[in-house]
Order: sequence, then structure tokens, then C-alpha cells
Amino acid sequence: MVVSSCAKAFSPRKGFFVLETIMNGIVSELFVSSLLGKTVLNDLGQEIGTLRDLIMVPGETFPIVSHLLLKNRQGLCTASWEQISLFNRAVISLSQASATSLPTYRPTEGEILIKRDILDKQIVDVDGAKVVRVNDVKLGRFNDQLCIFSVDIGFRGLLRRLGYEGLGESVAHLLKQQIPTSEISWQFVQPLEMHTSRLALTVARDQMKELHPADLADIIEQIPVTNIQTVLSTIDTETTGDTLYELEPEFRNMVIQQLGSEQASDILEEMAPDEAADVLADLPEETAQELLGLMETDEAEEIQELMEHEEDSAGGLMNSEFLALASDMTVAEALRQVRLVAPDVETIYYAYLLDADERIEGVVSLKELLVNPPDCPLTEIMIDNVKSVKIDAEPEDIYEILSKYNLIAVPVLDEDGKMAGIVTVDDILQHFLSAITRRKRNLYH
Repeated sequence: MVVSSCAKAFSPRKGFFVLETIMNGIVSELFVSSLLGKTVLNDLGQEIGTLRDLIMVPGETFPIVSHLLLKNRQGLCTASWEQISLFNRAVISLSQASATSLPTYRPTEGEILIKRDILDKQIVDVDGAKVVRVNDVKLGRFNDQLCIFSVDIGFRGLLRRLGYEGLGESVAHLLKQQIPTSEISWQFVQPLEMHTSRLALTVARDQMKELHPADLADIIEQIPVTNIQTVLSTIDTETTGDTLYELEPEFRNMVIQQLGSEQASDILEEMAPDEAADVLADLPEETAQELLGLMETDEAEEIQELMEHEEDSAGGLMNSEFLALASDMTVAEALRQVRLVAPDVETIYYAYLLDADERIEGVVSLKELLVNPPDCPLTEIMIDNVKSVKIDAEPEDIYEILSKYNLIAVPVLDEDGKMAGIVTVDDILQHFLSAITRRKRNLYH
């Protein structure tokens, strides 16, 4: 299985790539389906065998064909690319070769065979966040080498593979339609199978990193579990955490089990505490405690505290990381503090001014910090009538406060009146959407 970042070979935004490669020495293009099973001759016209597969090695721009895999009376044998004198859809011939002079094929670890490892394998079209299948592989000459140019994932490739492309063209002509071409350039293909990882290209990994976690989650839910680890290895730990959070709980638990405790705990440490708490709450108690035990003590205690609150309460929904400032600061001092803590705080809409006992004295928006003079005291621009909710408040009550006062986030106060965290609009939205989704799922089951 391979993952691709979906640049369709004939799309306008990739047209420059096709033109550039043509100018750099491509003289022909072939599809693997039209080559497999062909008779291979020597330069005397004698039959050597039939083409069974093509062995690939990494290339500077594209993977290149290093050997042909042939079948003859003696069994499987190989011919190097240097021995080939003609290679096209009509004739494949070798120079100075006979049926007995070719070496016997001996499989080697890590080699990639097009038919065995790429044809009919599923790939992920990252642009469309969907799983498709490789119906054919396009080859071409580039810098005097035979290379993989692209994979064909479309209906035309399937017809070609089955030998019905001509018939399909005739039917399409009668219907005044065209059979669409759907190809993905190999420059945007990243193998998922571990034994094909040598052919991976960094551009695909870069594209994977740019995907939204929700799209990555959609992709992961469509591919076999055995390949998930390879996908996650292409993205950073923080993005992996965001992606795991987007997965359905049952599927997410299965993925965490596959990752192993050490890696799973590292990922949880990079997640927002409230999200990590939600993930752990869905795991078996024994597994959750094991992962907490592997985490840094401070982070584990913070997450454990969140897990102790009812899931459908302000304490269960809140994020314990928020921007807190001292009320005796100026705007300049506050902005310096914001820059220091921003990397560790997921959400910064407001800065909350707390006294020595961690009780709220006021709140100031990030906008106010940006538009006021540097020497302006925070007490002059803060709002002291701060709307808040208690730690046991229900989602409906939190929604009412957010909606009534047009807030992006609302502070949560514990039993002693101290600020414990914040609940944001997206936290509440996620809660109600999840509830709707669960009701629909139960309705249809």
C-alpha cells in the first residue's frame, strides 16, 4: 500500500511538471499492464522468456527499473537494464543474452517489484482524503533510465488492465462521452508498506504534514490497521495527537494499542490536557493508568484531575491551560508574557488577571493588548465584571453564557472560587455535535 498526496498528473496546477520532464529527456511512456506477460527475445530473435515483473530501485527524481524479472523453462531469472536493447509495447529484446546465460532470480530483502508491491495496492489520495486502488503504473524514459512516472487510479486504467480500453473507448464515443484519466505523479507518492519505504519521497511527507488532522483521521480510518503506524510516522507528535483526537473512540483505542505505551504516552503529553483527558477516559482504566504513569508527573497530575470531573460538566469540558496575568502589569509587560507562554497554551482569546489566591480580578482581550499603548496599565483596560461558570455547570448552562454575552471562552471556577480553566465555544460545539452523532448512530443500529 502506498500513500500519495494527490497531485493529478494532468491537472493545470501540475502542468509545468509534465512539460519540464518532457524537455528533460522523456522519449516514450508505457503502462505496465501492456508489458507484463510479453515475450522477451535476444538479439537473434530467440525467445528467452516472458516478462513477469519489474524490479525497482530509488532514483534521483523517480524510481528506476534496475532489472527485468523473466520466467522461462529454468524458472525465474533476471536481466539488468543495461542488457536491454529494445523496450516498448511491441518488442522487448536483450543484447548478448540467451535462455541459459541469465542469472537465477534470488529475492533480496527490501526490493520493490511493480506488479507484486504496487499494482492493485490501495493508496490514499490525500487531496480527496479517500482510499483508492492502483489500477496501472505508467513508465517512461528519463535521463536514459526507465522510471515510474505515475500511478493510474482511474476507470481508464482498470479497463486497460482488463484489456477492454478499446471497447470502452468505442462505447464512450457512441455515448459522446470521454473516459476520464486519473493519475497521480510518483513525485507525490509515499509507500506505506515498510519494505517499500526506500522509494518514499520527502515531498509526500511534507504534504502529509500540511493536512488538517480531521482529514488525516479520515484517511487513517480507511486504511488497514497494519499501515497506520507508517502513516503516523510521517507527521510530528503534536499533529499525531490532534489526529488521534479526531478518530472515533473505539477506533482510536485500537490505534493506541497498536502504537505501544511509550509512543502513546509521548503523544498524549503533546496534546491539550482536556483532549488528552478525553482520550484516556475512553480507554480501559488499566491502560489509562499505565499511560499516565509514563508521562511527566506535572502533566499526568493535570490530566488526572480533569478526568475526575464528570464528562458532561464544565470541569470535564474545560482546558486547564489558559493565559493568566498579574493585574499590576502594563500592556508591554503583558505582551512579553504572552510571547513567553503562547507556545504552551492552546487557546489565547483572553488574558485573565488573577490575584495571589488565583481568583479572577478582571479579563482583557488579546485585541485590547494590541491596540493600547505599551505603558497603559492593564487595570485601565480590563473588564472587572467577568462572566464565569462553576466547575459542575452543565453544557447547556455554559452554552447560554457563551451565547448571551457573545464570548469565545468562559472561565471555570472551582469550589473555592479559584480559576480552574476555560471552556471554549468549540469545546461546547464539539460536545453537542458528538451527542447528535451518537444519537444518529444509535438510531440506525
